[in-house]
Amino acid sequence: MHIHILGICGTFMGGLAALAREAGHRVTGCDAGVYPPMSDQLRALGIELIEGYGTDQLDLAPDVFVVGNVVSRARLPDGSPKYPLMEAILDAGAPYTSGPQWLAEQVLQGRHVLAVAGTHGKTTTTSMLAWILESAGQQPGFLIGGVPLNFGLSARLGAAARPHAADGPLGASPLFVIEADEYDTAFFDKRSKFVHYRPRTAVLNNLEFDHADIFDDLAAIERQFHHLVRTVPPSGRVVVNGLEESLARVLHAGCWSSVSSFGAAVGDFAAVGEPQAFDVLHQGRAVARVEWSLTGVHNQLNALAAIAAAQHVGVVPEQAARALGSFQNVKRRMELRGTVNGVAVYDDFAHHPTALRTTLDGLRRTLPAGARILAVFEPRSNTMKLGAMKSQLPWALESADLAFCHTAGLDWDAAEALAPLGVGPGQRAQTAPDIDTLVAQVSAAARPGDHIVCMSNGGFGGVHARLLQALAR
Repeated sequence: MHIHILGICGTFMGGLAALAREAGHRVTGCDAGVYPPMSDQLRALGIELIEGYGTDQLDLAPDVFVVGNVVSRARLPDGSPKYPLMEAILDAGAPYTSGPQWLAEQVLQGRHVLAVAGTHGKTTTTSMLAWILESAGQQPGFLIGGVPLNFGLSARLGAAARPHAADGPLGASPLFVIEADEYDTAFFDKRSKFVHYRPRTAVLNNLEFDHADIFDDLAAIERQFHHLVRTVPPSGRVVVNGLEESLARVLHAGCWSSVSSFGAAVGDFAAVGEPQAFDVLHQGRAVARVEWSLTGVHNQLNALAAIAAAQHVGVVPEQAARALGSFQNVKRRMELRGTVNGVAVYDDFAHHPTALRTTLDGLRRTLPAGARILAVFEPRSNTMKLGAMKSQLPWALESADLAFCHTAGLDWDAAEALAPLGVGPGQRAQTAPDIDTLVAQVSAAARPGDHIVCMSNGGFGGVHARLLQALAR
């Protein structure tokens, strides 16, 4: 089969392309501003990338066009289509489908799917779960919205059938671990991506309001999560964060599978101890211990979710916890990019206020008294650009000593939102309209012993490397 992917450089679509290539299909694709890291990964696989969405790509005549959710029927100011290739596909009556639909039909059929959903921690938890299963000899397939360092790639098909565990057979269905996103599927399918995956093990990590560009309120997202719960079979399991009222409402609407909870003291799985070294309790009894390099209560909860999900496919908590001891995290999750003149610079994917707060709090717990945190961030997600959560920014940045906000592309006043922190030179917060100004502000404020955390769900203008260069000077 020849598939041509529109929006191929997104993390999901790029991972899908890698799976299709591994399965023996011919894969081509296009995107606007073809960009790394996915472009590098795809070219290494021999996948042809085309810049832009020109109608001449219709001449490739693939068996099917696979359409990413970046593609829309939007118009440019001059009235021309933003995605002319999509218009040509529709006019020609050419076959097309969404990425999640193609994945469900061509890859996930006949597999035991373990899907990890939630507002935060999906990529990290999916990576943890895949590594636990790999360490247990299960050779899982996976599709992750990032690059787990233990594997060095974001997607693979995995074993065609499951090997037997040491303590007995676990069944013949091969395992596939997938990051299950609640964002919509495509311009022609407004359901959340995850309803296509039909998991037997569904992890509901947490649930807050997000994606203000497509959801009106939290109740609308809860409805989509319940659609996911509806697809889990009676023999399946829902692994749920017992600390989240929103998820309690989701399950209260109906659940037809077994439930395993984590986080709450009265749940099935709980943790005792600091996030970097803690005992795992199962129904009140200590069954394992995790000692690793990750920080933050959020990662402690991610670990409990992964351990609980792995138990459903036969991996005992002690074995899962041992695997987490060698878990190396994911690129762009508190990734140390370098240290210059005693100043450490990190790259992190956090963009939702809760993620900003938990990331900074996790780092704060590991630092000695007196060490400073400089938070450098851009409100880049659609939700943050709309200003839907701007009032939460002072709360999100409480653990930072200084905060620097990149304001390019915002229609709201970041200085006003950050006013409770104090804004301006010599104050706790500063704003910058461009990267040059931002780098100058941060490098002027930094001193030996500081930890600079750059947080964005985009490339952030290469601010990490530019900061390291400025600090070296």
